Amino acid sequence: MAKRLGRRILSQPAVILAPQLLGKLLCRRTGQGILKYRIMETECYYGEEDTACHASKGKTQRTKVLYEKGGTSYVYLCYGMHCLFNVVSGKEGHPEAVLIRGVTGYNGPGKLTRAMKIDRSLNGEDMAGSRELWLEDDGCRPLYVTAKRVGIDYATEEYRDILWRFIVDDGRYKPAK
Repeated sequence: MAKRLGRRILSQPAVILAPQLLGKLLCRRTGQGILKYRIMETECYYGEEDTACHASKGKTQRTKVLYEKGGTSYVYLCYGMHCLFNVVSGKEGHPEAVLIRGVTGYNGPGKLTRAMKIDRSLNGEDMAGSRELWLEDDGCRPLYVTAKRVGIDYATEEYRDILWRFIVDDGRYKPAK
């Protein structure tokens, strides 16, 4: 039986939480019932020092949710068309989050949010107690590979090259050397 992830687990630093979320179930209640998809790919963003993190310029109206307690959802609009979903992690006051990049059947953060009906109305949702959006652990512990994060050409070289992307190793992905 699957167990809901609570605040203690979701309050771990993003660099620890991101690989731990692989294999977990992302759950969303809709008018048609509860959708559950296994997380297959994540990326972490860690603090104002991480030039790829939205909070690298400090706290703004858009990024204030990144400074919330671990387990808060951060949903933002990318390129004016795709909602992307992140799990805020770490301690309240330190901006960090894990982007959910892919789930079973939906490879890509915009595709998964569309399929699961995750939009900006869920920004700031407390996933530790929400009836709309939460994470479950059913014991799945997949092997994974690491890679560079995607779509962050604006970041400094140090943060462009860091291996903070985590992908379930199904044998098809071969990271660049």
